[in-house]
Amino acid sequence: MTDYASLIDAETWAFIRRTDSFYPPDTVDMTVADQRRVYDTMCREFHRGYPPGVTAQDGPMGGVPCRTYSLPGAMPATVVYLHGGGFVVGGLHSHDDVCAEIAAATGFRVVSVDYRLAPEHRHPAHFDDALAATRAAIAAWPGPFLLCGDSAGGNLAAAVAHALRNAGGPQPLGQVLIYPGLGGDRSRGSYVEHAEAPMLTLRDIAFYGKVRFAEGDDPTGDITAQPLHDTRFNGLPPTVIITAQCDPLASDGPAYAAAIAAAGGRAACHEETGLVHGYLRARATVGRARASFARITGALSALGAGRWPAL
Repeated sequence: MTDYASLIDAETWAFIRRTDSFYPPDTVDMTVADQRRVYDTMCREFHRGYPPGVTAQDGPMGGVPCRTYSLPGAMPATVVYLHGGGFVVGGLHSHDDVCAEIAAATGFRVVSVDYRLAPEHRHPAHFDDALAATRAAIAAWPGPFLLCGDSAGGNLAAAVAHALRNAGGPQPLGQVLIYPGLGGDRSRGSYVEHAEAPMLTLRDIAFYGKVRFAEGDDPTGDITAQPLHDTRFNGLPPTVIITAQCDPLASDGPAYAAAIAAAGGRAACHEETGLVHGYLRARATVGRARASFARITGALSALGAGRWPAL
């Protein structure tokens, strides 16, 4: 059994306890409406406001509700951000301050995408919205752009990168994926070692997967749902993947990076020691999370400037 008492430091345990304080023990068995209520309350409590100079405006992109974060003056690149939440919870509110801080740290425009959620909208609705909003952002602001997302959003960012490669046309300068779930083998690696990790368990992952797909649907081989199931990884943008050590999804990052590198592409994966799934919300209170967020924004800045390595 993994010794989380020694792997996770006191600051991170304090973050875990604060997060857990919003959730009853049986959250995964609650209705989706109740899960969203709990998640939204937790997000509001962690919200840090906007850095000076950052403003936001809501408006549809490609028919998808979006929020665009801007700074005064020229913005040399656009980041399309796709939020986490297991394709079930989250929206423009859940990662509002995260996106504002990315804009402030990079000087880039950030477009946060409010894609449709399950179970009201099953796969591929989330992917369709992510791709439509990305294409609309490219049309609205021709020029350099990047893809970024955490957890489920990291899955969508990668799926969009594969779709854009296959379609031709404008390509992202890079993508930054934060503790993404990319369709890895659940019978091995971190899925086994960290099946009972704080913040996200293998049971949680199974629940979200069941809700995401219609009954009887098999995502095997569907790269719009599981980017690791693609049969070719050439032509993808320079990719930075940031994983959390204490996370069932941790193995997907190095597997994806290795596939891109084996195809001759540029990819780097960095595992954050002792961190847990969802640690973006700990970036103000946990030293390790603060350093990781700086790594994330630094990677976006480097990729947006065409620099490699980006870590």
